[in-house]
Amino acid sequence: MDLMVEASPRRIFANAHTYHINSISVNSDHETYLSADDLRINLWHLEITDRSFNIVDIKPANMEELTEVITAAEFHPHQCNVFVYSSSKGTIRLCDMRSSALCDRHSKFFEEPEDPSSRSFFSEIISSISDVKFSHSGRYMMTRDYLSVKVWDLNMESRPVETHQVHEYLRSKLCSLYENDCIFDKFECCWNGSDSAIMTGSYNNFFRMFDRDTRRDVTLEASRESSKPRASLKPRKRRSLILSPRLECSGTMKAHYNLKLLGSSHLLADASGIAGTTGMHHYSWLFFLGDGVLLCCPGWSRTSGPKQSSHLGLPMCWDYRCEPPCPASITCILWLTLHVFNF
Repeated sequence: MDLMVEASPRRIFANAHTYHINSISVNSDHETYLSADDLRINLWHLEITDRSFNIVDIKPANMEELTEVITAAEFHPHQCNVFVYSSSKGTIRLCDMRSSALCDRHSKFFEEPEDPSSRSFFSEIISSISDVKFSHSGRYMMTRDYLSVKVWDLNMESRPVETHQVHEYLRSKLCSLYENDCIFDKFECCWNGSDSAIMTGSYNNFFRMFDRDTRRDVTLEASRESSKPRASLKPRKRRSLILSPRLECSGTMKAHYNLKLLGSSHLLADASGIAGTTGMHHYSWLFFLGDGVLLCCPGWSRTSGPKQSSHLGLPMCWDYRCEPPCPASITCILWLTLHVFNF
């Protein structure tokens, strides 16, 4: 059965940010939410559309001194005063709004020590975190960088407790990926309901799922064709890597995909439906539904976009020392599901 989704805006929170918004997270108090761009995080009330409070501002007085940008932010699932945000340097800061109104000083600082012998020109680029998610229990958080997904214990700041390799086979191809901008691609991640499994996107409509208990992993494919022959995901040169990564979300995608399990019957073997696809610069959302997985992804259009620079992943044609012409705004969308999958 096809999944039909219709969206209509209920509220528009205008002039929210100067730069592009990368994260929105609703607080556990169900009254407030945060929105984050590259340099600032704002706190909003759900009923007030014309006013917000700035709670994080990393913009230096001299923009020449800018060394990192904010890449993702999220509220704690149970503690309404706690939130985290990640940076392009691969660090995560946990902040407590009870300490001060402007959370420029973090309560905890999470960073994995780097082996000096393995440092290269690409080290900072591939360590940039594209997504951060708290576990449902609130004890752990998960981060996604270009090559791996990591699980952190909130009580241990020095190193992650788990590291799962997603694109390790691409490590030897970083030079080529840098030349065609693919090294700047971003992927999201999510937890299942019991925090026993994690999922993240990959290339060629594939995404990876890791069982934290058994250490097993499976590769899933989002595809329109249910009769396509099964093939295992193997390290190889992928033609999709030469496609333009400059894809921006522009609408709503309406599609029904069959879930394909590659090479294993573990974890989500009973899942029967998936909507959406992953790919270069596609920002998608993964949701666990019982024994199934629902991947919701906006539509996209091929539009010209700024080329990423070699430092911090900032666009080359975007001068962060100048204010952009149009401030970003937030649109609050009400999703109406007309038809749903039969699991």
